[in-house]
Amino acid sequence: MTQRSFTLAQEARVKTVEMTSAANASHVGSGLSMMDILACLYTEVISIDPANPKSQNRDRVIVSKGHAAAAVYAILGTLDFFDASWLSEYCSDGSMLGGHVTSHGVPGVEFSTGSLGHGLPLGVGAALGIKRRLRSERVFVLCSDGELDEGTTWESALLAAHHSLSNLTLIVDRNRIQSLGSTETTLRLDPLDKKFESFGWEVSSVNGHDHSELIKVLLQPQTSPRVVIANTVKGYGISFMENSVYWHYHSASPEERDAAIHEIRSAKYA
Repeated sequence: MTQRSFTLAQEARVKTVEMTSAANASHVGSGLSMMDILACLYTEVISIDPANPKSQNRDRVIVSKGHAAAAVYAILGTLDFFDASWLSEYCSDGSMLGGHVTSHGVPGVEFSTGSLGHGLPLGVGAALGIKRRLRSERVFVLCSDGELDEGTTWESALLAAHHSLSNLTLIVDRNRIQSLGSTETTLRLDPLDKKFESFGWEVSSVNGHDHSELIKVLLQPQTSPRVVIANTVKGYGISFMENSVYWHYHSASPEERDAAIHEIRSAKYA
């Protein structure tokens, strides 16, 4: 773990809880499970300038699990991609920041997402375009494990391997909970690593909350598309939210919000 990534993850967790509570919005658990992944990407892995987020030489991050929009906005707002005051208007009438990730008028967001299964197709197209222009930028797609139920994901996985897209990395937020239950009860995904290997992908499996592990694997060179299976905990960082499907749709009351923020703030960098 690095101090920069820890600090960003901690601050963005607080903002995510505040935003979803104030807006009475869903998916706080989904945002918390992927927060460490985003923090590592934006502090230690990708090349992007918040002051010029559409520069041609930027790395691309596509968050396919667009329902976890609050976490994405919390990261971008904390890093000054846009005025952090926008966060207080999350999911309110007329806000720039809707309940699913939107690229319309929001600096730092590559594509509007939320209809699951679209992120990897977009990422494959972006990576293929970069490769054919003989450029060196990388594409990172972050998806939920539940959206691996979508056939478009596997069609795109075939295409990525066929074109040897060594500039493409898919990160799976493997928290094992989707919508109303567990992923394995809904539609069994395991053995997930062997599935991707059979499609011709490099596969790594890491603790999705261990910043050192995440950064190490995300910086490794690759010769084909890579999937990083990030084993995470839904609602991570807040004990009463962890591993609970309840927090897929529920938002925190003022009392729950304050308790959650206290717990987040009590965590220490180690």
